[in-house]
Amino acid sequence: MNPVTPAEIPLTLDQLRGLHLPGGAAGAVQGEVVAAAALGFLAALLVGLVRYARGRARATVRRAALAELARSRGLDPEARLVAQARLLRRLGRTLDRSGAAEVRATGADWAARLDGLFRTDFFTRGAGRVLADGLYRRQDPDLDALDAELGRLIGRLRA
Repeated sequence: MNPVTPAEIPLTLDQLRGLHLPGGAAGAVQGEVVAAAALGFLAALLVGLVRYARGRARATVRRAALAELARSRGLDPEARLVAQARLLRRLGRTLDRSGAAEVRATGADWAARLDGLFRTDFFTRGAGRVLADGLYRRQDPDLDALDAELGRLIGRLRA
């Protein structure tokens, strides 16, 4: 009979040794990877929350401006123009980053700022000129068309 060597005896599951990562890989490296993943997740979450909050704030400004524009429709023509011009001033201060210069801008400068804010030429070349520099002139603008265009411009403001 041939003697059986220990290498030839099949091992049972109880006799197998546990799996090990190569030299020290289970220590600090694994902690660094987990920390980096956690920080990346937190950064992405923070960016998402900031974008969400800014979008909600812009949507709230847009809703409030549209509501104020709707309230101005019941006023007499002169008061309606003044209310719309005031609304545009407040929107300019709220949405434009250079709010201090916003207060002092008048005439063509104010019309250009409004055109930049709303991405249009309605205030420099269109009927919106009456809101930028024509409040004190004798004129008879089409208030319903002006109101409709302001509603469209305010409604498409980006959040």
